[in-house]
Amino acid sequence: MGNCHTQFYNQFFRYSSKNPFTPLKSSLQRYNSLYVHLKTAELLQNLGKVDRTADEIFDEHLQNFTRQQNCANRLQKEFSNYIRCIRAAQAASKSLLEAIGETYESQWTGHDLLYVQCQSVDMLWQDFSHKLADQVLLPLNTYQQQFPEMRKKIDKRGRKLVDFDSQRHSFQALQTNMKKRDETKINKGREQLEEAKRTYEILNSELHDELPALYDSRVLFLVTNLQSLFNAEHTFHSEASKVFEELEAVVDKLATDSQRGSYSVKKTNGASLPRMANYNNSSLIINNISPTKPAIPDQPAQSPTQTEQPKTELTNQTSDNSDINSAPASPLQSPTKPDPPKDSPPPSTNGVSAEPVETPSRPVSEQNGTPTVSNSASTDNLPPGVLYKVKATYKYNREDVDELSFEVGEIIQVVEYDDPEEQEEGWLMGIKDTTGKKECSQRISQGLFNFQATIS
Repeated sequence: MGNCHTQFYNQFFRYSSKNPFTPLKSSLQRYNSLYVHLKTAELLQNLGKVDRTADEIFDEHLQNFTRQQNCANRLQKEFSNYIRCIRAAQAASKSLLEAIGETYESQWTGHDLLYVQCQSVDMLWQDFSHKLADQVLLPLNTYQQQFPEMRKKIDKRGRKLVDFDSQRHSFQALQTNMKKRDETKINKGREQLEEAKRTYEILNSELHDELPALYDSRVLFLVTNLQSLFNAEHTFHSEASKVFEELEAVVDKLATDSQRGSYSVKKTNGASLPRMANYNNSSLIINNISPTKPAIPDQPAQSPTQTEQPKTELTNQTSDNSDINSAPASPLQSPTKPDPPKDSPPPSTNGVSAEPVETPSRPVSEQNGTPTVSNSASTDNLPPGVLYKVKATYKYNREDVDELSFEVGEIIQVVEYDDPEEQEEGWLMGIKDTTGKKECSQRISQGLFNFQATIS
């Protein structure tokens, strides 16, 4: 009722705009009369008091149109929501890949490739979103916009049909009224009936052509629209799968390098910490004493305690270093440590026997971080690239992949670092004679070979 009233209200103003000189009172009277006439005819038709013009073919077209319109409206609604979700997923994917790029450290393998592939994923999302909006949603909106116009035309045809039926009933009433038969009214009613019939038939004929054509167009539209949708989906997912396959390969390479220990943090050897501390103390003593060699007692004490023996050893080491600094050109032999009594156990450092060994006339010195061999050391019959050889005096099991494990008595060939800048203080590069494997040897203090003795 309200919809029909609004339609007549709009029709009234259109009529008034076309006839600006028509008095407002007469226009309102005409509008009210048309509205009452139409609603009365509809009421009588609904009550079955009067017959109505039936068109079963048109009713079938109308049902198809209504179903088609509902499907198009829902498709447009759901697809708009889908594109909004795609854009949200694009933003979420971009944020996730940015977080992954920040987490993936720059020194790790494949860092640049991972950054490039992440950018490719974002570009694929953007291209996918644009394709859905331009090739799918835009044609769908155009397709959906034709239904409101067609619905207005159908409603207008319904009003003209009611008007035609009303004029037909009025004309029939004039013809059947034999007592007050007025030819003038009959002629006027006939003209109005013909006018209403002509208007109705024009609209009805147009709709009989347009509704089936619109209904048949749904197939071609859906084919084109869904092809664009599924092609965009296929392109996006196939290209994205290739990119993610590359990303997976990058991570697999990182896993392989990690298993090899390429990114492991070097662990500090617990057994070498006390020796490093002793070396630092010895260096401190050397820097604070006179270069003159201190006197060595002729006869050591017969029963030294464990607290006196390390002191004696430290004094001997200090004297040896002082001799090296004061007279580097003349070869000297390091003093021999006095034998402790048989009833006292030998001292140990971190569980490793500190047996005295003979040091070379001139120990290895370090210039600019690179170990060098003294002029007095023998370099005869050494393999190419070998600076000198040392003999292990204790057993060591490596704690990292680039360290060297060795047993007591094994011979290690000391060589230069491949990159001298990578050499750390107290570390030497060595090759075991038995394996030929080139790795970092156990930490050795510069100038102190308490547990490795230079042999050549």
